[in-house]
Amino acid sequence: MARKFLFLPPTTETIRNWATRLAAAVPQLQVVVAEDLAEAEQAIGEADAAFGTLPPPLLARAQKLRWLQAPAAAPPAGYYYPELVQHPVSVTNFRGIYNDHIAAHILAFLLAFARGLHRYLPQQLRKEWQPAPPDTGVVYLPESTALILGVGGIGGETARLCAAFGIRVIGIDARPQALPSGMIALHGPDRLDQLLPQADWVIMTIPHTPETEGLMNMERFRLMKSSAFLINIGRGMTVKLDDLNLALRAGMLGGAGLDVFEQEPLPPDHALWTAPNVLLTPHTAGYGPYLDERRLALIIDNAQRFVTGADLRNVVDKLLWF
Repeated sequence: MARKFLFLPPTTETIRNWATRLAAAVPQLQVVVAEDLAEAEQAIGEADAAFGTLPPPLLARAQKLRWLQAPAAAPPAGYYYPELVQHPVSVTNFRGIYNDHIAAHILAFLLAFARGLHRYLPQQLRKEWQPAPPDTGVVYLPESTALILGVGGIGGETARLCAAFGIRVIGIDARPQALPSGMIALHGPDRLDQLLPQADWVIMTIPHTPETEGLMNMERFRLMKSSAFLINIGRGMTVKLDDLNLALRAGMLGGAGLDVFEQEPLPPDHALWTAPNVLLTPHTAGYGPYLDERRLALIIDNAQRFVTGADLRNVVDKLLWF
């Protein structure tokens, strides 16, 4: 009997296209697209695998479910609710598909700060010609240190790119594995407070979990160099923005590059918009070509593994959310 794979709502043309291509690539699967909640309620009881967000009422009906593909690399808080954590279903995510795009975004922030663009861009808008004094206003990269918080695929690619500019790169990860190219040392989270004072660049690629929420706060900004820059492209809830705003205005940091925020969109009246030495982008670090093809390729690969009993890729520790 064919195993059933269910695409949960909301349904889009992309999802319908994926369903057609998945069915062709893995004929052992019966692929079903639920157009609405009523169809999902009817189909979930016989589903062996599913894609999307699975609310508690649907999970309660999922008698056969063994694999759930999350719709993001790091779904929002609430995706891993207690019943799902306790359920035997294996959850996989889309980590790894954004490595090149997000690492390039990080380097864009880093190079902009290193060459003073955070000062010159506002001057351009005001039509002001005010060069900094010679040999000032830049960071000489071969004499700087980057501390990368979260050394998965994105952090590893960022380490490689930083090292190409001569930057000394160290990392922190909750599940340290092999040292990526360009990184000289990798530590556990317990070393964060010891390593922050060494860093000229604090680069955050970590997910939002119970342990990382509010990780960077006033206490830790006080540990950083007054010339250091914070870059966050991971999840907004990991940085206390009010604390960051106060730290920037007090001259405790050299600047901050942010793509993610505690509240999105960032409210127009938020003080961070006018804080000194800040570069902001509206959660676009992951933008780039080929993402939907990469998502589908991962679904197909895991579907083939699922029907043959092989280990799935990107399995999540549901208790930790990543």
